[in-house]
Amino acid sequence: MSAWLEAVKRVEALEDLDLNRALVAEMESRWAGLKGSQTGPVNFYTPSFKHHETSEVSACGKNAFPAISITGGDCKLQCDHCKAKILEPMIPARTPEDLARLADEFVADGARGMLLSGGSDHRNVVHYEPYFPTIRKIKDQYPHLQIAMHTGLATPEFARGMEDAGVDVAMMDVIGSQDTITQVYHLKRSVDEFEASLEALVATRMKVVPHVVIGLHYGKLLGEWNALDIVRRHQPDALVLVVIMPHYAPASRPFATPSSAEVGKYFMDCREALPDTPVLLGCARPAGVHRLETDAYAVMAGLNGVAFPSDGMLALAKHLDRDVRVTPSCCSMVVGEEVLALTDGQSGSIKLDHIPAAPKRRASIRDIPIVVAG
Repeated sequence: MSAWLEAVKRVEALEDLDLNRALVAEMESRWAGLKGSQTGPVNFYTPSFKHHETSEVSACGKNAFPAISITGGDCKLQCDHCKAKILEPMIPARTPEDLARLADEFVADGARGMLLSGGSDHRNVVHYEPYFPTIRKIKDQYPHLQIAMHTGLATPEFARGMEDAGVDVAMMDVIGSQDTITQVYHLKRSVDEFEASLEALVATRMKVVPHVVIGLHYGKLLGEWNALDIVRRHQPDALVLVVIMPHYAPASRPFATPSSAEVGKYFMDCREALPDTPVLLGCARPAGVHRLETDAYAVMAGLNGVAFPSDGMLALAKHLDRDVRVTPSCCSMVVGEEVLALTDGQSGSIKLDHIPAAPKRRASIRDIPIVVAG
C-alpha cells in the first residue's frame, strides 16, 4: 500500500473509503515533482450562504459574505444542468435600491463582502449595467467591502463597466466544448466568445476567478481540458472547479455522475498546468461517498482550497504535510482577498497546527426518518 493510501486509512472518517489505487499512486508520484508557489498550501472554506458544519469545522457567521441575485430565482437561459436552482438560496435584490438597502444592512451586521449573481438572458448576459452606479456608491461608502460578481459573457466595455463600478473579483464559467454550449446551454455562442470574455476580464484591474464545471456535458468530461488550456493562456488570479450536480437536470435530459476518479484526474492535471495559480474546489459537487472521494482527491491532487470540506479532510491534509488553514468565507471572495494582500490578520484565516480528530459521523435524531401512520 502506498504511503498516501496509508495516510487515508489513518483517518477514522475515511478508513472505509475505496479510492482508485492507481490514481492515488500517480498523484503521489506527480506531487513529488511539482514546483510552484501554489503547490503547498490548502485552505478549507466554510461559505456563509449555506449552513455547513462537520466534526472538524464549525459554520461561520451567516452574513460574512452573503450571496445576492439581481434576478431573484429567475433565469431565461434555463441550462439543462441548472434550471436556475443555484439562484434559489440567494438573497434577491431585483432593483438597485434593494441592493443599496441590503448593503447597508450587511455592513451593519459585520459583512466583509458580498457575492453578486443573477440569471442570464438568452445570450448568456447578466444585465448588471443598471446596478453599476449603485455598486460604485456602495464601494465609495464602504471601501472595505469586497464585492465579487459572477457574470455571463462579457464584452470589453462591460468588463470596464464592472471595473469602474468598483467590483473587486470577477467570475465567469469557462466552457471548452461547442457541443456543450449548444446542447446544454442552448446558446448560439462559441467557445471563442467564452475565451474572449475571459480575456476582457483579465485586461482590467479586477481580480479574475473563472470557474470550470466538471461533467457539464451531461456528466461526460468533454471540453474540460480545452477550458483548462483557455485558463492557462490567460493566467487569471485563481481557478475554481465544481462538479456537475445531476439532480438539477430535467428527467427528459438526464445527466450521469462523472466518476470521482475522472474528477480526480482532472484535479491533478489542473494542479500541474497551473503551479503558480490557486486552484480551488468550489461548493457544488455530488453528495455522499462520491463527495468524500472527490474531496480526498482534491487534497491529494494539491488543490489550494476546498469549500464545505467533508469530514476527515483537514486530518488527511495534515497527514500529507500540507500547510492547512481554515477560513469562514466564500471561497472565491477569499481568493480575492488573498490576491489583494488582505489576509494578514484580516481574512479570519486560522492556521491549523495539529491533526484534528475526525471520527465517523454518527446517526443523530435529525438523521432518523419520521414515519407517519396512515
